[in-house]
Amino acid sequence: MSQYDVIIVGGGPTGLACAIEAKKRGLSHLVIEKGCVVNSLYNYPVNMIFFTTSERLEIGDIPMVSEREKPTRLEALKYYRLVAQRSELHIRQYEEAMEIQGQDGDFQVRTQARSGVAGRYRAKKIIIAIGYYDQPNRLGVPGEDLPKVAHYYREAHPYYDCDVAVIGGKNSAAEAALDLFRHGARVTLIHRSAWLSEKIKYWLRPDLENRIRDQEIQALFDTRVMEIRPDCILLTPVHATGDQGTVQILRNDFVLALTGYHPDVEFIQRIGVAVEPRRLHPCCNPETLESNVPGIYLAGVIIAGLDTNEIFIENGRFHARQIIPDLAAKV
Repeated sequence: MSQYDVIIVGGGPTGLACAIEAKKRGLSHLVIEKGCVVNSLYNYPVNMIFFTTSERLEIGDIPMVSEREKPTRLEALKYYRLVAQRSELHIRQYEEAMEIQGQDGDFQVRTQARSGVAGRYRAKKIIIAIGYYDQPNRLGVPGEDLPKVAHYYREAHPYYDCDVAVIGGKNSAAEAALDLFRHGARVTLIHRSAWLSEKIKYWLRPDLENRIRDQEIQALFDTRVMEIRPDCILLTPVHATGDQGTVQILRNDFVLALTGYHPDVEFIQRIGVAVEPRRLHPCCNPETLESNVPGIYLAGVIIAGLDTNEIFIENGRFHARQIIPDLAAKV
């Protein structure tokens, strides 16, 4: 069984930053990632442009170069591959951490590769740097598991000349609705609130508002989905109870339920990390980010619980500088 000073669960930007800092301190490390490197970024829409600038996505003191001020998804993927290569990080891709046992100084991590092969590793310390993008917030309605329903949006081409419902009112929904409209889809935006979120990117919001105003994109606010059927969806006013309100039947080919994502709280609870019940904030030292379980540290958006809009790559990448000095001293 291979043994390391630290095992990092999660190969996103924050996990990679932790590995780089660990290596600088002379610590042996292993990054375990159940998908590809920066898997969440890979699953972003194909033509996505980041809200932030290049230098705020940098890790490991390696500059990020982009053609414009705000980098694209493709540029970010290329950058993080380059960082992993130049830093000679030890990464196990397509291998999921299934169980963590043991105690501070001697943890055992059981994994399973995509091929089904089981793995076991030992480490003195553990850093949990899992994100939230692979945990969609489900609608909880009949028909949500139909093939026509997706919780992620990649690109517009498959939806050309189709009736597409986009559920949500934040950035993901706004970007998808505009992209679909411009590629020939008939778009209906459905949102539980009275209007669009104030947090939509400043260059997207007026564009979407104008498309709604000109009836190029149909928008149904204060509306929720009751049921999804193969050829339609059933809608009702949000505040309707029982038989109140009129059920609206909307002709539909595809549904994009872009209603947000949440961290895998169950995973950290299984390894003993205490979680605040209301907003699901895990217990950790605000200075060192060590959890209530000695030897297990938390990094990135997992710290935010349900408040996923508090931690991004821009600030999560600095968690490594809080964790590694404390971890190295204890190792």
